[in-house]
Amino acid sequence: MILNTGQRTDIPAYYSEWFINRIEAGEVLSRNPYNPQQVIRYRLDPEVVDLLVFGTKNPAPLLPHLEKLSRFSQLWHITITPYGRDIEPNVPPVSEVVESVKALSKSIGANRIFWRYDPVFISDKYSADFHKRAFDKIAAALSGSAQNGVISFIDLYEKTVRNFPTVTEVSKPLRLELGESFAGSAKRHGIKLYACCEDEELSRFGIDTQGCMTKEVVQGVIGERLEMPKPQYARAQCRCLLGNDIGAYNTCPHMCKYCYANYDSRIVINNYRNHDPDSPLLLGRLNPDDTVKDAKQESFISGQMSF
Repeated sequence: MILNTGQRTDIPAYYSEWFINRIEAGEVLSRNPYNPQQVIRYRLDPEVVDLLVFGTKNPAPLLPHLEKLSRFSQLWHITITPYGRDIEPNVPPVSEVVESVKALSKSIGANRIFWRYDPVFISDKYSADFHKRAFDKIAAALSGSAQNGVISFIDLYEKTVRNFPTVTEVSKPLRLELGESFAGSAKRHGIKLYACCEDEELSRFGIDTQGCMTKEVVQGVIGERLEMPKPQYARAQCRCLLGNDIGAYNTCPHMCKYCYANYDSRIVINNYRNHDPDSPLLLGRLNPDDTVKDAKQESFISGQMSF
């Protein structure tokens, strides 16, 4: 199975101690966000976890613990964008995150790192020309340390608009203009570029629009063939394997304006303050009326791939 950690919060940046405690315990509990009394128990064992997937804006806090993760195959999606504190108030500077990526790459390999430049939005401060220059600069800094890149344009979810009311969609002409520029920069710096949940309009520039964490991508990362049940995809245009996430919504103190996983900053602050690194759950503890079910876990690996 594939175990995700980064769709609902940033575990490496803010909950590394908790996560390593869970690795050492050999299991983790995850509360169903849509049925809070239902809790899923996952074994943290490489015999049944084929891949650990991280999503983060700051991998640095987890770097000292990589030896404890070395038994697992890993794939890291690391967001590095050039926005200021007006948009990303608690994200470290680009230069610091780049250095963390370089250190991580030396440990696990550049093929296991996906640099995310997303979401892209346009404003007076963050113009198309600004994005072209910023993307190229970051791509140059990551050359040799990240073999893959992912771009996407902002989606106007209700919670995004509520937290970021001045944001607007990026027009198709600008998407094409930026896509062409990003594709050229990525190619110059040896980065394969994917588009996340965008239609095929960017494929004309050599951007892979089939998905940034598909079965084929995962097979390439772990070097093994997978035989797995047909997945249920979250969105029609997405073929990525995104199930089995152990995070919790409203727990990420980055407080990015465009975030879709935080609904209320006051709740986030309260949740973070009350986090217990010794709990089997990222948020809170088990309640008497909770129902705990063991996840159905099995390895999908069917054989080594030949390259």
